[in-house]
Amino acid sequence: MPAKIRDEVPADVLAIETVTVAAFLSATHTSHTEQYVVNALRRAGALSISLVAEIDDVLVGHVALSPVNISDGSAHWFGLGPISVLPARQRGGIGSALMQAALAALRQQSAQGCVLLGDPSYYGRFGFRASPDLVLPGVPPEYFQALPLGPMTPRGIVTYHLAFEATS
Repeated sequence: MPAKIRDEVPADVLAIETVTVAAFLSATHTSHTEQYVVNALRRAGALSISLVAEIDDVLVGHVALSPVNISDGSAHWFGLGPISVLPARQRGGIGSALMQAALAALRQQSAQGCVLLGDPSYYGRFGFRASPDLVLPGVPPEYFQALPLGPMTPRGIVTYHLAFEATS
């Protein structure tokens, strides 16, 4: 059965946290604070898009998008992440469905682009590419990727919301 993708509602908050913790539990290259980041973005009013995936009324996935700042002043760019799918449901198309829905939501909002930190072989399927013009300090450039949705790709240093520093 395909997952139903919809906007987050207040009753989803605990399930989103549970899915996020489970999805990153065995992940490498993480500080295991993704659930705190999502909650901090929500509290700050910076969770621009928050979509969940459900199967049989059970929440099995989530994706968050929030605005980013680019040092050249480019506006309407967003950071995608974290994206989470329950381990037992991974590799079943739920992450792809969340990605497609998130990108469609960005396009509906006339976003100019999206950046993310992740595996180039996975996110390349959605059009994300490393860009020498966009830098996330302290991160290997091949893992920081961008997807322009407008006519221009900005040049500069990207800064995520302070919620990405949340540790509890």
